[in-house]
Amino acid sequence: MDIVFRTDASLDIGTGHVMRCMTLARALQVNGATCQFVTRALPGHMAKRIEAEGFGVTLLPAPQCQQGPTSPPAHAHWAGVSWAQDAEETLAAFGDTRPSWLVLDHYAFDARWQTAVRAASKRIMVIDDLADRPHDCDLLLDQNLGHTAYNYEQLVPDRCVSLVGPRYALLRPEFATKRASALADRATRGFRHLLITMGGIDQGDATSQVLKVVKGANLPVDLRITVIMGSQAPALDQVHALAQDMPRPTEIAVDVTNMAEHMALADLAIGAAGSTTWERCALGLPTIIVQIADNQAGIARVLSDAGAALDPGPLHAPEITQNLRAALAEAPSLLGAMAERAAYICDGDGAARVAIRLLATKQSSNIIGEVFSCG
Repeated sequence: MDIVFRTDASLDIGTGHVMRCMTLARALQVNGATCQFVTRALPGHMAKRIEAEGFGVTLLPAPQCQQGPTSPPAHAHWAGVSWAQDAEETLAAFGDTRPSWLVLDHYAFDARWQTAVRAASKRIMVIDDLADRPHDCDLLLDQNLGHTAYNYEQLVPDRCVSLVGPRYALLRPEFATKRASALADRATRGFRHLLITMGGIDQGDATSQVLKVVKGANLPVDLRITVIMGSQAPALDQVHALAQDMPRPTEIAVDVTNMAEHMALADLAIGAAGSTTWERCALGLPTIIVQIADNQAGIARVLSDAGAALDPGPLHAPEITQNLRAALAEAPSLLGAMAERAAYICDGDGAARVAIRLLATKQSSNIIGEVFSCG
């Protein structure tokens, strides 16, 4: 079975869409599928990383204009070109291939793009988190807590199968492998290791702002701090400089390939509400969620309501310093409860579940997403 992924990474988009697509591609490859990627040459693209993982890549041309489209949907500018141009160039990238599935993970495109490329693929799968635009697809995945299949009932065709909830979160196999030992070890530790991960690109340099707040917080004397970033993060040098001036030992880990190990060793994380949210949950890692984008407010709220995280609010809020320091003071007494609640949300086996469903030749129901409830 031939499967093509259309997704992008950039300074604006971040790395999460490509990373979760590669996770699904590996799960499909284990089951005998051949996977290829189509991605655009945006600043911060990950074509070399995709190739290093063993997948074929077609790199679409860089946009000619610095500012992308301003028309709907809300994230259309992330594509760098119009949906029609992107669809045309994606079709050209297929050549004579007619893949069994085209997997689209991109906030910039909606049903118009999908309809335009439909004839070139037997089926279309969409990975979404926003439920803010219509789709013309056969399978839809939304891995977020708080959404159900009914969020998409008016946005997808009747034939579409919807997989919704953290049960289907696309995590690499090492998270499921490390889950049992991480949960057992966490039960016997206190607060000695803080992990900070605000995204691989961190275009807005949330990491520096968080470090400045942490620097002035009342932290255990034996605490050590690990900060994880990508090599293409614009503020990487500044973060290195800040780390040298921290009152607790602070390590900067770049382009890590063992995220599960880092998370398993941490007692508390400060992180954004992106795709690493479900990685932290799978390993029962208590988290202070700092919202670095408007579309992260919903995830932060439901995780806080579920008791799996603390939510100090948006990074740009005037009270964020006060709120984040208050959360750091409160968290140590809640580590056990937050770990238990987080682990309940996601078990780490979602990629295998999605791969099996994607490779199935017969769709047996219209909606199989679940209403997920914590607490």
